Amino acid sequence: MEDKLVQRIKADPDYHTLVSRRSTYGWVLSVIMLVVYYGYILLIAFNRDLLATRIGNGVMTWGIPIGLAVIVFTVLITGIYVRRANGEFDELTARIREKALR
Repeated sequence: MEDKLVQRIKADPDYHTLVSRRSTYGWVLSVIMLVVYYGYILLIAFNRDLLATRIGNGVMTWGIPIGLAVIVFTVLITGIYVRRANGEFDELTARIREKALR
């Protein structure tokens, strides 16, 4: 029974759409995140002076808010993925499941 179900799911065009969209979206967001993260690391490695520049008369430097922005960006990009996954991807999954169990 399970082999027939698996074959039915694999033959469904919605399944191929889901796999393609989810994979592409995941890779795009991953590349964006890697660019931001490694951009920050490269900034640390090659432009320490910018990160060590004080903001105003206090003790805070540009490195702190930029590092915090990387962390916030990580949370935001995760939220963006989850929102699409809970919407479009879950709808496609439900359609696939409904068709497969008929």
